[in-house]
Amino acid sequence: METMLSLDQVCFSYHTVGGETLALSDITFSVDCGEFAAIVGPSGCGKSTLLSLICGLIKPESGKIRMAGRQDNTPANGIGYMLQKDHLFEWRSVYDNILLGLEIQKKLTEQNLERIDRMLKTYGLSSFAQMKPSALSGGMKQRAALIRTLALDPDLLLLDEPFSALDYQTRLEVADDIGTIIRQEGKTAILVTHDLSEAISMADRIIILSHRPGTVKQVLTVSFPAEYDTPLKKRNAEEFSRYFNLIWKELKSHG
Repeated sequence: METMLSLDQVCFSYHTVGGETLALSDITFSVDCGEFAAIVGPSGCGKSTLLSLICGLIKPESGKIRMAGRQDNTPANGIGYMLQKDHLFEWRSVYDNILLGLEIQKKLTEQNLERIDRMLKTYGLSSFAQMKPSALSGGMKQRAALIRTLALDPDLLLLDEPFSALDYQTRLEVADDIGTIIRQEGKTAILVTHDLSEAISMADRIIILSHRPGTVKQVLTVSFPAEYDTPLKKRNAEEFSRYFNLIWKELKSHG
């Protein structure tokens, strides 16, 4: 399978007047095209910093980041970034919010507009398209934010704790929705989360980082029987608790 993204011995430090803090050390892993990867680790281990490095917002001090179709360590138009909050503008309709990225990049083509219409219908938002974001539930807002990100047809999706602002029940439902949408759209994705259950239920592989400075402690492949074909169903599978215990043990280990 073709590799979408690879990191080779990537290191990054934060520099302040108080000194230097090593955030990430010798990070090495790869993500294949169409794969859904999750990154978990203790608070402060550099998970969000890692996403900033991948999308080119900051540059590594050493090591290489390669993505299909771009030069080393250069910003990539082919990356979509979904944040903790939906960041929908209240003065624009849901539809106009979804068009925003296409407007900025001057890509309001017939093909792109048709793809947005298809996603709005498929994912249950077409009847809300002309409403303001305040009319939507938290879960529907996140769905709209995902469609806005997918509208630009990115090669790689980065998701930084995208469900953390939601209540628990909504979080389960939205994670199930968005995980299913990403699979249906055939996108490559990397999810950063503190929620181990979320990572296990959504990802094909889980990258476990150590305490700061973050290093890759283990990469765990996740596999479920075919009948457990959505994130919500996977939480009921026998394998789920085994994966949870393996990751928890790894996170608690300081070795």
